[in-house]
Amino acid sequence: MGLHCLIVTRDLNLLGHIKANLSEHGASLDLRQDSESAIELAARRHWDGLVIDCDDVPGANEAITQVRNSRSNKHTLLLAVTNGMTDAGEALDLGASVVLSKPLQEARLRSVLDLAIPKMEREHRRYFRYDVDLAVRCCSHDGQPFGAKMKNVSEGGLAINLIDPVRLEGVVTVEFELPSVGLQTFHAKADVVWSDAFAMGLRFLHIDKDSGGALQAWLNSLEGQSQLREWSPAH
Repeated sequence: MGLHCLIVTRDLNLLGHIKANLSEHGASLDLRQDSESAIELAARRHWDGLVIDCDDVPGANEAITQVRNSRSNKHTLLLAVTNGMTDAGEALDLGASVVLSKPLQEARLRSVLDLAIPKMEREHRRYFRYDVDLAVRCCSHDGQPFGAKMKNVSEGGLAINLIDPVRLEGVVTVEFELPSVGLQTFHAKADVVWSDAFAMGLRFLHIDKDSGGALQAWLNSLEGQSQLREWSPAH
């Protein structure tokens, strides 16, 4: 699955450079030209990479802080581009992962992206959710078991549909059978990130040692299946 990135800029030259270089890596790029809409968008969805034009978009420095403090993009790679007003140290203090300055140098941009793309891909794998229909066994912090069906899964967590309505907070234990690795049982502790009466989002806090590698192998197989569907002549 391709990388999804967001750029916040009004500079068509910067946009052209970033778009051309990211497209070479199969990444898609969404554009916002104001800080307010970028902050709102980053608060409700995850991005694999962010580019923020610090000095040529009003409120962009505040956008870096807000994006970095959001639940969805706390660990997203964030490239800040400065233009004489914000220095590199300040941008890093605000939450930027790496800083470039205008006028943009193509060689420098390419060298930065060569290092950034693997980190973006790692973030993509951590967040990308694969749709899965699988039975899950859970137990609340006070020992109350409850059954669920997995809705989707990623390296960092999963969403479940509850068989019986229940509202929970805090830490739960999670078990399910990994179908692609000899029916090995996956064991983990997870934090309830969001919930309603019939569904719940969980973030893994601790994965048993033997389960971590098995989960990654299963996710790799799901990624392979997704790529086959994308490249299928039928599509």
